[in-house]
Amino acid sequence: MGRMKSKSKIDEKRMRISFVINLFISVLTVNIIIMTLTGFRFLHGYVPLEELGDVSTFCYFTTQSNVFMGIVSFVFANREYLVLKGKKKSVPRYFYILKMVATVAVSLTFIVVFGYLGFVIDGGHLALLKYNNLFFHLVIPVISIFNFLVFEKNDLIKFKHTFYSLIPVFLYEIYYVGNLVVNFKDGVVTTQSDWYYFLQADIWRPIIVAPAMLLTTWILSLAIWKINKK
Repeated sequence: MGRMKSKSKIDEKRMRISFVINLFISVLTVNIIIMTLTGFRFLHGYVPLEELGDVSTFCYFTTQSNVFMGIVSFVFANREYLVLKGKKKSVPRYFYILKMVATVAVSLTFIVVFGYLGFVIDGGHLALLKYNNLFFHLVIPVISIFNFLVFEKNDLIKFKHTFYSLIPVFLYEIYYVGNLVVNFKDGVVTTQSDWYYFLQADIWRPIIVAPAMLLTTWILSLAIWKINKK
């Protein structure tokens, strides 16, 4: 009985910390989106992949993945609050699955920024960590990953659920490739339409990149699932 009570207290403590972090993520996401859409920035200067005062900021996977995480974190925090207050018994399996998918999405954003974009964007990695982008490229992804792997451990997610993480990336690839096709003129696509620079070096690169991104996403999902398991 003593061990069961101790375990219960540890789980409750983890949930309380997770609740605070999820609430923080959701509030921070809303603030960054408001600042971006209103054109507010606490410093000045051009920053790549950031459209101030323009809804076109939602064309980036960075924005989409972070907003997705913000929404999921808010929903998750609400459920955790009900459990902590004794109004619900537990957090359902599908909440954890959804949280895993969102965590993988922002993890992919983090990897693409530091493993690829930082080497092809003018200004390098530093330019991608300035102002509002600092939160979507670094702060929220890192906090989200840490929260899911440390304070949201569970044994509810199964191996088959790791493939669900491919859905957001697959849908985004359809959108991105479709956008390239529509804006492909005279054998070129400007960086305004090809914001991830996939066609700038090789017109056939998307054929390689698309499946590679899906494979990377699934490997990420598998790793996060393994580490998250109790």
